[in-house]
Amino acid sequence: MAIIVNLDVMMAKRKISSGELAEKIGITPANLSILKNNKAKAIRFTTLEAICRELDCQPADLLEYRED
Repeated sequence: MAIIVNLDVMMAKRKISSGELAEKIGITPANLSILKNNKAKAIRFTTLEAICRELDCQPADLLEYRED
């Protein structure tokens, strides 16, 4: 996959658990897990915005492009 989600890295830096983040941004822990494990095919901008707000980061801190 060319787009890598570094959500787990940012969560570790901010010392926040998956369950806590999921609750704060209003998504299920299962959907957050899909994002964390690079299994997602898409992400809504509203979800990305909520994650960035809670983790105090930029989208580029979470998403990375790598050539296959």
